[in-house]
Amino acid sequence: MPQLICLQDTLLPQAQQWCDYYGFTLATAEQLQQPGFHLVLDQSGLALQQGDAGKARVQVDFTAGAAAHRRKFGGGMGQDIAKAIGISSAYKPSVIDATAGLGRDSFVLATLGCRVHSHERQPIVAALLQDGLDRAKDHPEVADIIARMSLTFGSSHQLLVPQPEPQLQTDVVYLDPMFGEDAKGSAQVKKDMQAFRSVVGADMDADELLQRALSCARCRVVVKRGRKAAPLAGKAPSYALTGKSNRFDVYALAKVAPLEE
Repeated sequence: MPQLICLQDTLLPQAQQWCDYYGFTLATAEQLQQPGFHLVLDQSGLALQQGDAGKARVQVDFTAGAAAHRRKFGGGMGQDIAKAIGISSAYKPSVIDATAGLGRDSFVLATLGCRVHSHERQPIVAALLQDGLDRAKDHPEVADIIARMSLTFGSSHQLLVPQPEPQLQTDVVYLDPMFGEDAKGSAQVKKDMQAFRSVVGADMDADELLQRALSCARCRVVVKRGRKAAPLAGKAPSYALTGKSNRFDVYALAKVAPLEE
C-alpha cells in the first residue's frame, strides 16, 4: 500500500484525508532515510521527494517553472498538440485526457481554451495532480485556466463509457501512455520523469484503451507517441504530426466543430 509521509504535525488531519481518499498509509519521517522517491506532505503541499539524502523533489505546480514558461511562450495554437486536438479560433473542443499523469498536457489544452476532464488511476500521481489543481485554483494568473480542468481518480478502462447521444460525447479523447523510452529534454524533465516512472511503471494495457477511446470520442482520438514508436495497438492513424521527439497520431472520426442545432 502506498505511504504518505507527513512532515509537520499540524498537517496530520489533512494527511489523513489524503490517506482515506487515495488509500495511503501514514508513515513517519524516518522513512525518508530509505532510497527511492517518497510521497510527502508539508506546508508547500504534496510532493515526491527523494530519500536517503537525495535532493530531487517533484511537485505539480501550474503557477511557475516549466508550466508558466510554456503558458507564456509555448507557441499557442501553433503547437503540434493544439493542431492534433483540432483547436481553432472558432472552436475549442472538449477533451478527456484519459492518461493524465502530472497534468502537463491537460494544462496546455486548458490554457488554449479547452475544457479538459482528466483521468488518472495511479493514486500517488492522482494525488499530486489534485494537489496541484487545488493550490492553483485561486492563483490570479491561472485561476481561469484551472476552472476549465477537472480530475477523476480512476482507470479510463472503466471511466471511458460510450454515450448514446452526440451531445453527451466528448469531442476528443487524448491518450499519452507511459512506455519505457528514456526521458528527453531538460534536466528538470528527466528528474520529473525518473520520479514519475519510479511510482507508475509502464502502461502495459494501453493498447486496450484505443478502441475504448474510439467508441467514446465524437470527433477524434489523439495518441501521443515517441517519434519512432509503432502506432498504439498496431492501428494506423488517419494522419500524424511529427516533431523532434514526439508524434501525435490522429484518429479522425468527424470534423472538430460544434454540434449542429
